[in-house]
Amino acid sequence: MRLRYSLIIGALVLAIIGFTQIGFVYSQPAQTSQPSITLFENVRVFNGTSEQLSVLSNVLVVDNKIHKITTESIPTPSGASVTRINANGRVLMPGLIDNHTHLFMAITKIEDLLSPNTTPETIFKSAQTAAKDMLLRGFTSARDMAGPVFELKKLVDKGAIVGPRIYPSGAMISQTSGHGDYRSLKELPRSATTPLSRGEVFGVGVIADGVDEVLRRTREQLMQGATQIKLAAGGGVASDYDPLDVSQYTEPEFRAAVEAADNWNTYVTVHAYTPKAIQTAIRAGVKCIEHGQLMDDATAKIMAEKGIWLSMQPFLDDEDAIPFPEGSPNRAKQLQMTKGTDNAYKLAKKYNLKTAWGTDTLFDAKLATRQGAQLAKLVRWYTPAEILKMATRTNAELLALSGPRNPYPGKLGVVEEGALADLLLVNGNPLENIKLIEDPDRNFQVIMKDGKIYKNTIS
Repeated sequence: MRLRYSLIIGALVLAIIGFTQIGFVYSQPAQTSQPSITLFENVRVFNGTSEQLSVLSNVLVVDNKIHKITTESIPTPSGASVTRINANGRVLMPGLIDNHTHLFMAITKIEDLLSPNTTPETIFKSAQTAAKDMLLRGFTSARDMAGPVFELKKLVDKGAIVGPRIYPSGAMISQTSGHGDYRSLKELPRSATTPLSRGEVFGVGVIADGVDEVLRRTREQLMQGATQIKLAAGGGVASDYDPLDVSQYTEPEFRAAVEAADNWNTYVTVHAYTPKAIQTAIRAGVKCIEHGQLMDDATAKIMAEKGIWLSMQPFLDDEDAIPFPEGSPNRAKQLQMTKGTDNAYKLAKKYNLKTAWGTDTLFDAKLATRQGAQLAKLVRWYTPAEILKMATRTNAELLALSGPRNPYPGKLGVVEEGALADLLLVNGNPLENIKLIEDPDRNFQVIMKDGKIYKNTIS
């Protein structure tokens, strides 16, 4: 397992070198005096807040914002080019948000990453495909929780490639032997003159021990454009040298990252499963916990009292579980973690925690296509309305926690006047049938991001 991950990272290092040399030509569209106008007529609106659909309404989008919502007809400027979409009672809702992704490594198979026949251009095209496919599944925003996606984000924002809005964390910061340390034992010990590991060179993760190193590595991610900072606070499933019960980093080390992020007016989130890992991070000022499957009642109560976010994934031992060899330590840790999912969601509901949702999938193109199915899986704990609110308005509130580091100023996750126009037109009512979101090809008939239509199958 260790060797496999090291080789993966090595292949990705070659990829980043390769695709930065490929180059892209992008021309800004010619400026015109006429605004871009889209009029959705006869829609029932799920606004991201209410548990009920609106009466039949009309929604006017001008450029990249929702300009007007009314039950009355909406006149459009004479001479303007208007895209009219008669929804005939279909549901208009906010674009979906995945708050825990790894876009650059989402769909490329391990075997392809390891193959000498796989070129850097192929790897980058895979990342580009992952971004495009995610948008066409109706996910208009993604919070990336570790990986070299800064360049990918820039190209999406320029319009050179298609993808969701990306909120990058950059490299996950990890202590030696932590969840982000994928070196082999042959690479130890480390000294002041030891070269950086391949993962660090590439930007998947960085190893930092002590207050000074944590401070430096945090500032480096912020310098590159991180919207939030991620640290590994406890043991992980995929990593080999940290059992799940292991806590990682001391309070002063966490506090160094928190203070650096706070100076940039943003926040720190941590990978953590256990009470000790979660509570240590919270005492240092961390504002969000990724995962949390093994938390206890006392920890959930502390999170509620301090207003700490829980960014959770519905990990179960089912068809969506990342396959680890039966009998391996990784598989044992996976089973231990997934057994805690039910209890963690029950605690989140008991204490009304600010709960976000994400997928956290890697290296599996088939699993990536089940993004909507993994969201619908939340019906085990929540109503369809609660699920859709979590994946829109609530997830958008977590994105906004990055404050002035938010690369997309404006309101996301809602359908209301003045909000950014990230919209889905659904063929059916997902408040009655949440499984509609499992089949975006058939059921998402219009997909709009930032006022631009990327899919329209309405005749």
